[in-house]
Amino acid sequence: MRVAIIGATGLVGRKMLKILAERSFPISALYLVASERSVGKEVDFGGDTHKIIGLQQAVSLKPDIALFSAGGKASKEWAPKFAEVGTTVIDNSSAWRMDADKKLVVPEINGHLIGEEDRIIANPNCSTIQMVLALKPLHDAFGIKRIVVSTYQSVSGTGLKAIEQLENERDGRVEEMVYPYQIDMNCLPHAGDFDEDGNTTEEIKLVDETRKILDDQSIQISATVVRVPVRGGHSESVNVEFHSDFDIANVRRLLADMPGVTLQDMPETNTYPMPIIAEGKDDVFVGRIRRDDSQPNTLNMWIVSDNLRKGAATNAVQIAECVIKVSV
Repeated sequence: MRVAIIGATGLVGRKMLKILAERSFPISALYLVASERSVGKEVDFGGDTHKIIGLQQAVSLKPDIALFSAGGKASKEWAPKFAEVGTTVIDNSSAWRMDADKKLVVPEINGHLIGEEDRIIANPNCSTIQMVLALKPLHDAFGIKRIVVSTYQSVSGTGLKAIEQLENERDGRVEEMVYPYQIDMNCLPHAGDFDEDGNTTEEIKLVDETRKILDDQSIQISATVVRVPVRGGHSESVNVEFHSDFDIANVRRLLADMPGVTLQDMPETNTYPMPIIAEGKDDVFVGRIRRDDSQPNTLNMWIVSDNLRKGAATNAVQIAECVIKVSV
């Protein structure tokens, strides 16, 4: 496959390169694309040196697949141009996720929906991916009525400059700030922009994308997103009310059998998911599974995942693998 990575010099773009190599993705030609100020720079991949090129040149090369991680504005402008020349675009921004004509895909859940006609496929938000992957088998078994989720999201979800802010603060330096406040030794209940009702864009994504991926608009969802001073890995406290009752042992079995999920739920040995364990891995880790006795049919769980891998780059590459299957 002729593969282009749009945003190749960013955190997610570089992670995409790493995962393409790890998964031995079949690449006959690789085009690395970034902003004009990066054009001409060289990047090593697979023993070869590749020069960064611009978007217009990349379109003219007509890649089979373009993995986009360059922000919503670039995606809105350039994804259709790639699609017009026959490229399948897999977009990591929010630009196309809620477009009724575009698939929003977590391969373990709905990868089978991808068809040859799909030219722009949306990659969900990182916090959505890990939550729906853990909830999918439970929704199938018991039917989700309501979700209350609070996220504890690492600074890498904001980007390289946010990591630099955290590291600078830990070293006692005050330099460029991405967040409106100090992030080290602090928690910010603020990720994205606030709307007129006081919700942030990150919270709205959790609501809308979950309903679309699980194909159930009746699910009621309340989300609070918090940025925490962790370098990598998002955590979520999830309270789920089901339509029917459940057995905790069966819940654990369903989660253990779900592809892409690792169960870590042994409180007696202090075994539970943490970002420090999830970082660098592709699975979604689930633990602290227990019944909520305050109301019927309700479960508490703790979900952790590497937001740059399964939450972005790995999921995108898995979508590309699905595209190959339908194109053969």
